[in-house]
Amino acid sequence: MDMITKMVMERPVVIYSKSSCCMSHTIKTLLCDFGANPAVYELDEISRGREIEQALLRLGCSPAVPGVFIGGELVGGANEVMSLHLNGSLIPMLKRAGALWV
Repeated sequence: MDMITKMVMERPVVIYSKSSCCMSHTIKTLLCDFGANPAVYELDEISRGREIEQALLRLGCSPAVPGVFIGGELVGGANEVMSLHLNGSLIPMLKRAGALWV
C-alpha cells in the first residue's frame, strides 16, 4: 500500500485501470474531457500490476478498476465518479485538487 500512497501523491488525479476495461475507458475519457490529465496506470501492462490490484481491493476499491484517486484520496470506481459528476461535485473536487484551473 505504500506504493499506492506514493503513486497517488505524485499527481492530482490518478486512475488505476486495465486496458481491456470499458468502464476504465469511460472514466479516463470523462476526466480527460474535463482537462484533468490524470496519471493512468494500466495494471495489466505494468510490473507489479497484480500486486497493486490486490492493494486496491484491500483499500475498499471493489472492483479494483477503475480505481480513482483525486487529491491523494480514494474516490472509488466508476459508480462513485459518475455519481459525483451527476450531483455536480466532481468538477469542484478536481479544482480543489489542482487538476483543473478554470
